[in-house]
Amino acid sequence: MPDLNFQVTGVEPAARGLTPLLHFKLEVRNASANEEVHAVILQAQIHIESTQRQYGDEEKKKLADLFGTPDRWGQTLRTRLWSHACITVRPFTDVAEAILPVQCTYDLNVAATKYFYALGEGEVPLLFLFSGTVFYPGPDGRLQVQRVSWDRECRYRMPVAVWQALMEEHYPNSAWVSLHRGVFERLYAYKRRHGLPTWEQTIERLLGEPDEA
Repeated sequence: MPDLNFQVTGVEPAARGLTPLLHFKLEVRNASANEEVHAVILQAQIHIESTQRQYGDEEKKKLADLFGTPDRWGQTLRTRLWSHACITVRPFTDVAEAILPVQCTYDLNVAATKYFYALGEGEVPLLFLFSGTVFYPGPDGRLQVQRVSWDRECRYRMPVAVWQALMEEHYPNSAWVSLHRGVFERLYAYKRRHGLPTWEQTIERLLGEPDEA
């Protein structure tokens, strides 16, 4: 009976991806030596363990939007769900390597994006929780099915620079902000009223006119 363990060994931006996508390199190891595994349908929950790293002064300022002021972090700083991912691991014996794709967004209304954006350097402590289904041959050759053990997990410290490079590739020298439609219509009307050709010029003018803004 297969006894699977999982370890994330690296991460890199997906090459030529149409949307921001990170590829986590996953090692799947069967503790039952020389046993064949036909396939694994694997799900992963990925959590950000925000308590497992230190933060600089500038990072603390940006993280106030998520966790409040640092004097409250004893109650507010906690592990948060980032994403879900799913893959099918091909047949293997003993050890398999697979790619776990995780979609990312630059929407700064999303908590995980706010967290990543606030970090200047260092690493993001991640916790992967695994579940799924294992298919393997029984002693008589018939297909057997079992669940991935509920306690399977691993940790990985993702370099912040990897996420930053991914966003710079898809949104060079820019940031992405989603607005409520009513707020956008007011902003659009202001842009037309003042004959401003770009959104950057519109925002810059508003920043210089706090009373009118």
